[in-house]
Amino acid sequence: MRSHALSAIAKLFSALLAALLILGTVSAQTLYRWVDKDGRVHYTQQKPPPSEAKTVEQRRLGPAPASQPAAGNGQIPFAIQQAMSNYPVILYTSPSCKSGCPEARALLQKRGVPFRDVSVFEQATNDFLKNIAGAAVVPTLTVGSQVLKGFEEGTFNEALDTAGYPKSSLFTGAMPQPPEPAGLPKAPPADQPAAEGAPSGAPAAGAAPPPSGEAGASQ
Repeated sequence: MRSHALSAIAKLFSALLAALLILGTVSAQTLYRWVDKDGRVHYTQQKPPPSEAKTVEQRRLGPAPASQPAAGNGQIPFAIQQAMSNYPVILYTSPSCKSGCPEARALLQKRGVPFRDVSVFEQATNDFLKNIAGAAVVPTLTVGSQVLKGFEEGTFNEALDTAGYPKSSLFTGAMPQPPEPAGLPKAPPADQPAAEGAPSGAPAAGAAPPPSGEAGASQ
């Protein structure tokens, strides 16, 4: 008889818990299921006295949190924080890059990948990119230490997937940016117009052409 009563109580509790979670009307709180020395099962919000409880189970009531909530008000999902810390994303483009650069930028924005857009605008930045990638070719994407020269959607997505970035944006507002790469040359003052950067698929001015077999930007 007691077993039937306990079973009925357990089923009632489970049904009540499921209803509360579905409705989302319960604020987060702790519920204790404990068995006293006589074998009776109790459900209370107060922790039972140690002298009276033989076994105690602690349960958390409240709406189940989303595994990856949309980020707003400056919040960054933990998974993206980890990816940004381990594999910061830098996109190197130039003002004259009309094919490849816009597509690369759009892919990162669609996926909600926080990235730094670095413009290759004159000899100093050409040399900087050449030192990183082996050639001053735009677009160039770096994901941590991985260097991808030229836009290729599948290759970009594979690198971002491996780094742990989401496949679709989790942001409702502006995305954060990783810091600038160390040693990046500064842009010229506003009264000094920047030189035109490298076109897509070609080395920047003053840079050596890519080695044979090396991928360039898409045409």
